[in-house]
Amino acid sequence: MWVVKLGGSLLGSPELARWLEIFAKFSDGKVVIVPGGGLLADAVREAQQLSSVSDAVAHQLSVIAMDQFGLLLAGMNPDLATANNELEIAERGWQHRGIVWLPSQMVLADDSIPKNWQVTSDSLSAWLASKLDAKQLILVKSKPVNADQKAVSIPLQTLVEDELIDSQFVNFATGQNYQTWVLNKADYSFFEQGFSLQKLKEIGQLVNTTAQ
Repeated sequence: MWVVKLGGSLLGSPELARWLEIFAKFSDGKVVIVPGGGLLADAVREAQQLSSVSDAVAHQLSVIAMDQFGLLLAGMNPDLATANNELEIAERGWQHRGIVWLPSQMVLADDSIPKNWQVTSDSLSAWLASKLDAKQLILVKSKPVNADQKAVSIPLQTLVEDELIDSQFVNFATGQNYQTWVLNKADYSFFEQGFSLQKLKEIGQLVNTTAQ
């Protein structure tokens, strides 16, 4: 199983539709898409400023915003199917579908997840990868990846400092069994003939998630 987080910043870019086409065609029930929040989460930030609701309430709204972005992704490609929980993910897998995770049911039921702005869809993708015993976690970003770092295993903290991941991601991903990779949104072209671990190794930026 691969877990792939698609950042909300991809919305409006031509690359987003191409990623979705590839997932629908090749994922074969073995790839789960984690939606970002993007402008929908930005709306929650603005609403919090106007209402002064707590971070815990804003966290709930932001997770629901991820649901909304997930529904939007599935609406962009009817060959993708949504899933709310582990059972539905398994069912979509048996159906050999491309899977879009709607996180609110699982995430809001887990009180161990911090309810603040430091936990974003990046951290929740790491949380889900652990839940599903995934082999690979891939973060697809709009921000360019430093070419000089692609040939090495980059520390998690460096990605935090470069604002490629949120600060809580370190706590969720460190020491997990899956491998973590960062790709640029333009890298979809390398998977147009299907998903391959070898291809991922050639183009992806491997993240060092070993406990420091």
